Amino acid sequence: MAEGRRGLGRGLSALLDEVQSASTPEGRRATGVLEIPIELIHPNPDQPRRKFAIEELAELAESIRERGVLQPILVRTAPGQEGAYQIVAGERRWRASQQAGLRAIPVLVRELGDQEVMEVALIENIQRADLNALEEARGYEAVARRFQRSPDAIAKVVGKSRSHVANTLRLMRLPGSVQDHLEAGRLTAGHARALLDLDDAPRLAERIVKHGLSVRQAEALARTAKGGTKRARKGSPGGGSKDANTRSLEADLEEVLGMKVEVRDIGGAGELRIAYETLEQLDDLCRRLSGGAPVGV
Repeated sequence: MAEGRRGLGRGLSALLDEVQSASTPEGRRATGVLEIPIELIHPNPDQPRRKFAIEELAELAESIRERGVLQPILVRTAPGQEGAYQIVAGERRWRASQQAGLRAIPVLVRELGDQEVMEVALIENIQRADLNALEEARGYEAVARRFQRSPDAIAKVVGKSRSHVANTLRLMRLPGSVQDHLEAGRLTAGHARALLDLDDAPRLAERIVKHGLSVRQAEALARTAKGGTKRARKGSPGGGSKDANTRSLEADLEEVLGMKVEVRDIGGAGELRIAYETLEQLDDLCRRLSGGAPVGV
């Protein structure tokens, strides 16, 4: 666990460690764990996880019936609800405790702001019970939108690389029907990334699912579709589809930058186009190109 938390801010890491240490009798006395009626506790509406596996909840509920809740959940006072509490981390345990018929559940109460709550929820889900790729993307997008956090800042909080966060955020650009396949597990994140920025992505997604194509097969299908689109555009610079080396270069640059990259080559000269989605991305790109120095210095 410590290895996975290398990138966490001290405050957030300490919160999760505090909850974990409270699972021992000594920890319970030291950290002030309370038993709170389960009906006074409510889920966080900004929880990134949307789906909870029925089988896993049933197994956890059975364990709770036999041994009780070994690790308290983390809550805060519910905003605007006197006498109620909102879950910060531990919704699976709360749901399973309901199934197990518990009337009260052990909790740690901490007063946290909205940003801290969202970040802790992301960390807990990503590092303790993997989110699917779309839930992870929604979580990152919510933090970025509500608190103006750049992919680099989010990466430091959750202990992931910047390119991972940026590429996960790109999944939010997919059409709704493709996102549905991704959330249901019919497509992996690798399949979905291959379909980014394709006009025909929904039809191609259906084909990938129907025929059970691998990620490499999906990428080949996407390259064919991109090549056909470019050939159909009259007056497109360069004419025809790109060679394998150019496509590989574009993919490598996109992985590093976390942005859409297009290389246009005409006889050894051409253009490099980088598409940014937010001003934070543009600012980050400018810092990279200037070697970390402020632009204009």
